[in-house]
Amino acid sequence: MIVTTNPSTGKVIKEYAALSEQQVDQQVKRAKAAFPAWSALSYAERAQVLQRVAASLRNNKAKLSQLMTDEMGKPVKEAGPEVEKSAWCAEHYAEHAQAYLADLELPSDAQRSYVKHQALGTLLGVLPWNAPLWIAFRYLAPALMAGNTCVLKHDPHVAGCGEAIVELFHEAGAPEDIVVNLPIANQQVEQAIRHPDIAAVSFTGSAKAGAIVASIAASEIKHAVLELGGSDPLIVLEDADLEAAADIAVLSRIINAGQSCIAAKRIIVAQSIYASFIDKLQQRLGQLTVGDPNDVATDVGPIARADLRDNLHRQVCESIAQGAKCLLGGEMSKTEGFFYPVTLLVDVSPTMTAFKEEVFGPVMVVSSARDVEHAIALANDSEYGLGAGVWTNNAQLAEQLAWQIEAGQVAINGIVKTDPRLPSGGIKRSGLGRELGPHGIKEFVNAKQVWIK
Repeated sequence: MIVTTNPSTGKVIKEYAALSEQQVDQQVKRAKAAFPAWSALSYAERAQVLQRVAASLRNNKAKLSQLMTDEMGKPVKEAGPEVEKSAWCAEHYAEHAQAYLADLELPSDAQRSYVKHQALGTLLGVLPWNAPLWIAFRYLAPALMAGNTCVLKHDPHVAGCGEAIVELFHEAGAPEDIVVNLPIANQQVEQAIRHPDIAAVSFTGSAKAGAIVASIAASEIKHAVLELGGSDPLIVLEDADLEAAADIAVLSRIINAGQSCIAAKRIIVAQSIYASFIDKLQQRLGQLTVGDPNDVATDVGPIARADLRDNLHRQVCESIAQGAKCLLGGEMSKTEGFFYPVTLLVDVSPTMTAFKEEVFGPVMVVSSARDVEHAIALANDSEYGLGAGVWTNNAQLAEQLAWQIEAGQVAINGIVKTDPRLPSGGIKRSGLGRELGPHGIKEFVNAKQVWIK
């Protein structure tokens, strides 16, 4: 049984029957049967479908926003923009897929030699709860425009969102079964990965779960793209625009109640401005409103699940016991639902729990750096390597630091974000492969070499 729960109240929203093994097989076969006709369409014909899906997203924005708010607690003022961003992703690939996948002429000893990008077949997307629409469409849009068909295994806690996404394609008049829903429990994912009609896997989630998915896929000789956890550093040097840096640090940390892989999780501040920058952070964090995600005045909604909140509180308590100073929050909420207060931990060292582990919630962790070299060392002292930020007015130094930071993407004087136009992904335990941009669409194609004499 799959159960969705409102994290604002802790009450059950709806129960769904998980598919049986036979039903899983049938769903995958439906998507496989749809592949030949879909992949035979021109880019222009596939683009028309994606454009209609984008329009359907916007037409249903209020309904979809409410569904995300109910199922995982996303504040309404963030839910609407997520719908819009998902529509943009569909439109972007509708417009640019053909150029991204154009034949590549390469000189050789042939009269003509080139690479052609062909769809792999039917893909499995195993998705998380924290951005139910956006993460789904960053998987679906490029995969579909490349000519693949897609099986959608959404997180059980947002089962309604999984249903709604497939319904969008029906409403848009998409060919039957180019996207099929797979409402199954997490322990059934192995069966889906091993299904002979699944050609490759896209997974977004924790590093622990990603390692399991990758090992199963590898045992079947199947390609897997993994977007996993992050403990993104944000370095603030003494010559930075401190007001702007503080604004972005706080925004990045508290989006989606801090439940974002690419949030700024470790703020590393030059020693000379450390105290004054903490004051700026504390002032901004202290003004945030934690509460009902249906209220447009709410800045921070609930944590998605009770177990996630418990783990977050463990990390905070252990770090305080290890010597971190708590300037805001840090106490478990006694209100209904899974809320956690905005928390500010300072003087955090690399040996402390909040520095070593990914902290998934509205908890800001701040450390002091003696100099630039120390800041880089702190930034790279992590098993993760997803995103990173650098704040300085020295453009040359900023780009040097961007090269030295071990991460898949670095934002200089800005916020780390995902963008359909740019590749996104991590290194180390933050993942394998890339999503989005021209790189992401090439993850699920056969780069076929053709040699002609």
